[in-house]
Amino acid sequence: MSTSSSDYTLGERICKARDVCNLSTAQLARRLGIKTSTLQSWESDRSEPRSNKLVLLAGVLNVSPTWLLVGRGTPPMSDEPIGTDLDGMRMTLSRIRQQAQALADEIAILQERLAGD
Repeated sequence: MSTSSSDYTLGERICKARDVCNLSTAQLARRLGIKTSTLQSWESDRSEPRSNKLVLLAGVLNVSPTWLLVGRGTPPMSDEPIGTDLDGMRMTLSRIRQQAQALADEIAILQERLAGD
């Protein structure tokens, strides 16, 4: 039986995402411009971040605010080796380049047609 992200509390999701980013509470607090004790309160569910800090927190942790709040969406990834991520990014970049070239070719054809009218 697996546990979904929505089964965790906000504090547990913050802690999980922070761990995936390999950040200490002090490092994350510094990036957010808050006290370490404030972050510890969030992680222990004694308090919750205001909306502006929640959005900033999500950005620093590379997750959506919705995932932090309710566990819906893509959780932080840690199981894939960095090399695999890079290979995937390279393949995606190659596809994007091919699509961009196809669009540029199509635009050129359309411009020729318009110029001929």
